[in-house]
Amino acid sequence: MAIDIKRHKEKMNRDEPEIKLVPFIDILFTLLIFLVVTSTFGAASVTGDDTGTGTGKPNMTDTTGDAEYYLLPVAGLQKVVVNGVDMSSEIRGNAVGVHARVLDQGDVQIKTSEHAIYIQAPSGMTPQEAVHRPE
Repeated sequence: MAIDIKRHKEKMNRDEPEIKLVPFIDILFTLLIFLVVTSTFGAASVTGDDTGTGTGKPNMTDTTGDAEYYLLPVAGLQKVVVNGVDMSSEIRGNAVGVHARVLDQGDVQIKTSEHAIYIQAPSGMTPQEAVHRPE
């Protein structure tokens, strides 16, 4: 039994390579799952000078506007306390306006389970200056 090399070479030249799609898709999904599982997701820093203190306060130092008060909406907001003084009368539409200096230098704690915001204003700022009724 002789081997026909010429016919074998012609057959090899005629065969076009083909990509089998099912194994290709399996590999792509495996890579996608691997990348999603091993990736770390974190909040991006706007200013790039994040000290990593992890206070949870919004970074308002790089705002482009000249707003004096910033709106803090909380679903079902019922209570706002500034330096121990109840300022719930300043709530309008489940939101309250908070002075920019409070966000930069003070402490704001939003307790969604209590539907409340607790604010520690910086020294020299009265509770009436720290919060404002939204218009």
